[in-house]
Amino acid sequence: MAKSRTKKRTHVGANNPKHKAPPPGRSAVQDPKSMVIRIGAGEVGSSISQLAKDVRQVMEPGTASRLKERRANRLRDYVTMTGPLGVTHLLLFSRSESGNTNLRIATTPRGPTLHFRVEKYSLCKDVRKAQRHPKGGGKEYITPPLLIMNNISTPGADANSKVPKHLESLTTTVFQSLFPRINPQTTPLKSIRRVLLLNREPAKDKDDGSFVLNFRHYAISTKPAGVSKPLRRLDAAEKLLSAKNRKGGIPNLGKLEDISEYMIGGENGEGYMTDGTSGSEMDTDAEVEVLEDAPRRVLSSKARAAKLENADKPTDSDERVERRRVTLVELGPRMKLRMTKVEEGLCSGKTMWHEHIHKSRQEVQDLEKRWEQRRQEKEARRKQQKANVEKKQKEKAASGAKKNKDGEGAKDDDDDDEDVDMNGYNSDLFDEMMEQDEMDSEGLAGDGEEAVGQEMDDDEWEDEREEIAG
Repeated sequence: MAKSRTKKRTHVGANNPKHKAPPPGRSAVQDPKSMVIRIGAGEVGSSISQLAKDVRQVMEPGTASRLKERRANRLRDYVTMTGPLGVTHLLLFSRSESGNTNLRIATTPRGPTLHFRVEKYSLCKDVRKAQRHPKGGGKEYITPPLLIMNNISTPGADANSKVPKHLESLTTTVFQSLFPRINPQTTPLKSIRRVLLLNREPAKDKDDGSFVLNFRHYAISTKPAGVSKPLRRLDAAEKLLSAKNRKGGIPNLGKLEDISEYMIGGENGEGYMTDGTSGSEMDTDAEVEVLEDAPRRVLSSKARAAKLENADKPTDSDERVERRRVTLVELGPRMKLRMTKVEEGLCSGKTMWHEHIHKSRQEVQDLEKRWEQRRQEKEARRKQQKANVEKKQKEKAASGAKKNKDGEGAKDDDDDDEDVDMNGYNSDLFDEMMEQDEMDSEGLAGDGEEAVGQEMDDDEWEDEREEIAG
């Protein structure tokens, strides 16, 4: 009789690895996760909505790609869900009343928040229309992009500069934390399919206190170097023959008598050209040497012994190194970001740096005193709330016999306690939300949340008036 099967993968006691590699297109548990949100869903317009979708593609796979914003949703609704969902960053797009497009990059749960003004932008569809051979829609988005930052830090910058040194370091840290870390020694080259380039524009003069970043997104493609174009086309045709879709890409050899006519191109071999014999200048800066990943034959014991005897004479086949040409194809979107402000908290708190407003040392000290007073008041409220909760629990325990007789009253009290816990009155984050309901200390009118809420309330009140009058 056959032995009964014992499940070892999904049942209790299974010896599953703790750190299992994530499936393709999914992010690991410890990887950073982000949410790209358009604040004021009905106010930003179609272009900003499409820009938010394009940025979500850039942040793949560690982002909420199918996020649907509602017009009534506010920022604190998303902030509340960042903890249970494990979201580490929020990218908030909004539009002000004057028409300026703003981007805020916030680190949860305590900040800081970088405020940018999107001066110029191009959508992915605009970038593809301008290209002769656009690329996209393949396997580029199953792995996170490689982040490259250029000219972020300025030589000779200090704490007294227009753009202080700590601001440059903070910006570098925030953008680095958006994507998972990689190890150059262990990361396979095939997993790096995209590049996100952040280039800071140099300052025009010493008194220029602007911080402008150029946002570019590219796909990486590699081709064998030193190989003729006909041979590359045959290699591409071989891959197409094994694929399901065989449309295009296969050379037409119907009028040729032999394959050599296609490879040589003439009686004297004038048509066979490589990168070195084509007459054009060779660009070796874009060529790299990588280990060949083609499968190799397993050698027998005699062959391995002979290989060890000839170890002092290495051959090209043993090195398994091939030269490949690396090219970048832009995917989009493009953005020109000007930093306007840095806040200490999550879209709230002290202003650490401002592009246009510069305070004196006395004003900074006054602000510090004001923030310290707010902190003390918040701490006092927290203690008072905690004392009230403990007092209520003691009263409930003392009158337990009476509440047991009146089951409905006990149920109501339990509901009240659950409301207290669920509302989060004991959390610092909820206090900050209640103090600053709009979550926007700069006064940016790009959210359009309060205006929308007031309009909805007014409409509901007018409907009730009509019903009462009717």
